[in-house]
Amino acid sequence: MTVANHPHQDPETPNLHGGGHDHTGQHFHGRHQHHSNGPVSLLIGFVKHSHAELDVINSAVDTSRAGMRALKISVVGLGLTALIQILVVSLSGSIALLSESIHNFSDVLTALPLGIAFILGRKKADAHYTYGYGRAEDLAGIFIILIISVSTLIALYESILRLIHPQEIHQIPLVIFAGFVGFAGNEAVAIYRIRIGRKIGSAALTADGLHARSDGLASLSVVVGAIGAALGFEYADPVASLVIGIAIIGVLREAARDIYRRLMDSVDPRLVDKVKEVLASTPGIEGIGAVRIRWIGHDLRAEADILSDSELSLVESHRISEEAHHRLLHEIPRLSEAVIHTSPKYKSGDSAHLNIAHHFPERSDD
Repeated sequence: MTVANHPHQDPETPNLHGGGHDHTGQHFHGRHQHHSNGPVSLLIGFVKHSHAELDVINSAVDTSRAGMRALKISVVGLGLTALIQILVVSLSGSIALLSESIHNFSDVLTALPLGIAFILGRKKADAHYTYGYGRAEDLAGIFIILIISVSTLIALYESILRLIHPQEIHQIPLVIFAGFVGFAGNEAVAIYRIRIGRKIGSAALTADGLHARSDGLASLSVVVGAIGAALGFEYADPVASLVIGIAIIGVLREAARDIYRRLMDSVDPRLVDKVKEVLASTPGIEGIGAVRIRWIGHDLRAEADILSDSELSLVESHRISEEAHHRLLHEIPRLSEAVIHTSPKYKSGDSAHLNIAHHFPERSDD
């Protein structure tokens, strides 16, 4: 088994074009894949395509520190934004603005489990957790989704009540002002969280930034509701609040899907193809068997079965596997560890796994 630690990159799929990384930290840019053409997907696409390429951060300690710093700064920003909006709610009675304030406070709350996950991620692997504590971030992602879901249900409930019992909005200019403040505050936090999340390879922090951006765009619907109320449409405010809730539900669906895929060890098939391509180009490798890749926290872990000439010595076969491992670390961004199993390829066609073949009927030596 060969192990090494290397830079971090985009939490989804690393850049598979133009090589990987050097040991000083090169720029990378993740893939952008959209699975539908709805408004939520367009929002996701806008977020993913709007960031600049960034230098990676090398050590696990540095990534945790950067993540914690991003959380602290963004919590202050969202807290100030929410306080301004709550003050305006008390003066105006805008339920749509109240919905936005609730979501801003929920953004503050989601920083707690994420911060705990970053701290746990610094711990080294031990006898109980032999792969380390990187999965804590996925658990934090689940908790974040639950918190946002509860706040969304509360906002929808308040909106329905206001539809049944409409109330007059006061201080409409203040509501419009607070709506713009909400947009600016959330967008600033979104840009920062997404930037740092992609820099350190944190899917949860990036998703949390996406949620902040959706809240910011939804703040604009508060402005629309206030303008509608000023024009005499008494249901404009609760309708705008309902639109906010529906938009957040759509974003939750996207975030939940990403967390599910992480928990199920899903990766882009193109990443597997790239690993096989690198292995096939390594001198001495005469066949490639199973290739398995998974995310553990901010890092990729890989396992691969290769075949080499049966007449080679153990030292020579090991040298080939080490060369393959070295190439993978350079060509596959965010790969931190690779386990390469070498089997002899017999010219006679005999198998090196006859004794265990009945345990793995699907396995064959190419």
